[in-house]
Amino acid sequence: MPRVVRSCLHNSALLELTGNFSRSKRLLKPGEFKQVFDHSTRSSDSNLTVFCRPNSQGNARLGLAISKKQLKRAVDRNRIKRLVRESFRQHQFVLSSLDLVVLARRSIHELDNRQVLHALERHWQRVIKRCADSSSI
Repeated sequence: MPRVVRSCLHNSALLELTGNFSRSKRLLKPGEFKQVFDHSTRSSDSNLTVFCRPNSQGNARLGLAISKKQLKRAVDRNRIKRLVRESFRQHQFVLSSLDLVVLARRSIHELDNRQVLHALERHWQRVIKRCADSSSI
């Protein structure tokens, strides 16, 4: 029995080091989304738009706005949300102290997973640079 407890503790510590996607790392309330939309820096391409805003939380928070109007099938919306969450989880330490909202456009369903992850990587880099520039002014 103690072996199981030790294993669980080890796994939770490992999750904390590799990053997770707990409630504290999500935008949950409509007001939080509104603040990001109203006072943000934006990075866009033909498939995605990423809004960012510095926060005082000390950690990055993500909101997803993947609409049924843009991606009709639930399987497409879920795939994009899963890829965005995974990319965010891997990059959350370099995105620290930012609130981010990701919007998908209709054409994104044509991309494979690798292309979506690559596009997100470019957006994260742009967002870091633009938010750093805007906060220093």
